[in-house]
Amino acid sequence: MTERIAVIGAGQMGNGIAHVFAHAGFEVTMIDVADAALEKGRATIVKNLERQIKKALMEEKDKVEILGRLKTSTSMEDVKGADLVIEAATENRDLKFRIFQDIDRLADVGAVLATNTSSISITEIAAKTKRAESVIGMHFMNPVPVMQLVEIIRGLATSDATTARVVTWCQLLDKTPVEVNDFPGFVANRILMPMINEAVFCVMDGVGTPEAIDTVMKLGMNHPMGPLALADLIGLDTCLAILEVLHDGLGDSKYRPCPLLRKYVAAGWLGRKSGRGFYTY
Repeated sequence: MTERIAVIGAGQMGNGIAHVFAHAGFEVTMIDVADAALEKGRATIVKNLERQIKKALMEEKDKVEILGRLKTSTSMEDVKGADLVIEAATENRDLKFRIFQDIDRLADVGAVLATNTSSISITEIAAKTKRAESVIGMHFMNPVPVMQLVEIIRGLATSDATTARVVTWCQLLDKTPVEVNDFPGFVANRILMPMINEAVFCVMDGVGTPEAIDTVMKLGMNHPMGPLALADLIGLDTCLAILEVLHDGLGDSKYRPCPLLRKYVAAGWLGRKSGRGFYTY
């Protein structure tokens, strides 16, 4: 029997996660509070599939089959029957806590409850449920259809059985699961975000333009994308939220978010999704 996946959130991470599971043959329900978000998320998946067709990586019939496995819903009730529920909502602690209380109430006994959080404690999220052993972090990288890594984060109570199931699912997606421990920012963002933050300080201090800083990191450090362009891709509001989790959770001033980053977020300059960040789009 085909396993069922429910994805909470149709934004850039949510639709990417729904895409890769549907592509791998799973039945997927993508859930969001807004019809407009679901329509936009589905349109993104269609566009990405059509790009794969143009590259001769799949045929039109493959696209039709994949989209046939993808349903959308505005009701959280549709987590019922899912073997795996993945929350991919905004990086906001209180929002995630509320979602997990709802999922815990509605999801089947035996379902794995995963969060795509990039920094928030899995142990804290799990404590909002009555099944902490079934709660785990599945931190996909952006863009999900392209990036190979999934950080697997065990909370204090996450069971071996839950972890083994999630590792198997990642392998079925042709992803590489890497298990890490539950500390603020895990591995990826504990290393990445201070680099992005320092690049923002370099802009604020007039050390170089965004273009100059990104070029140094691309050509000098062999990064495929500069830290400021990457911040724009991730979303400056998301970067700020992660840095605040790091700063609060580890209590070290080296994680203090740059005032210029706060100013850009306050101005609504969030990067690609708003049309302006360190670059204009």
